[in-house]
Amino acid sequence: MTQTPPLEPIDPAADPQLVERGVGGAQVYRGRFLDVRCDIVRLPDGASASREYIVHPGAVMVVPLLDDGRLVVERQYRYPMGRAMLEFPAGKLERGEPPFECAVRELVEETGYHAREWARAGVTHNAIAYSTETIEVWFARGLTAGPQHLDAGEFVDVATASEGELNAMVQSGELTDAKTLIGLLWLARWREGRWPLAWRAVS
Repeated sequence: MTQTPPLEPIDPAADPQLVERGVGGAQVYRGRFLDVRCDIVRLPDGASASREYIVHPGAVMVVPLLDDGRLVVERQYRYPMGRAMLEFPAGKLERGEPPFECAVRELVEETGYHAREWARAGVTHNAIAYSTETIEVWFARGLTAGPQHLDAGEFVDVATASEGELNAMVQSGELTDAKTLIGLLWLARWREGRWPLAWRAVS
């Protein structure tokens, strides 16, 4: 019986036996937001294949912690899903915008909350088969409530919930948003002391 080898550390420069190399392609759609490409790639065995994917500018997500331990969440109608979704605040990067500035902006715009302390957790790639999107995960605490500053055509309801309530919604299938699930995982690991965060105060 052939044994499966142990997992090796990921090295972006390694794995030549898996690399697909682009040899041509075209932009098949360009909207105000989405940039859809179709590339021809050379596979490791020399054969060719097509790869359809979306070029995304990147985004941030904020896990906002209230002083009493509850979390700020929002409900927003997501047209492709045909339903309102429960999520942590998030938004896409503007051209040339640093992720931290985007996190601060999105938290204020969508929820009205300002934060005294911030910590960058890391990144997640939520659709690796068909999108270049990278979402930076940020934590915010020392929150002060204020008015929302929503964009035209944006409708967001803001609420608070405990970690336990959100986990119950995950189990019931009410909370299914991938980035929010990652945020809850990171929160749990941080509380356990397993994934530390480096907090910094902002004025």
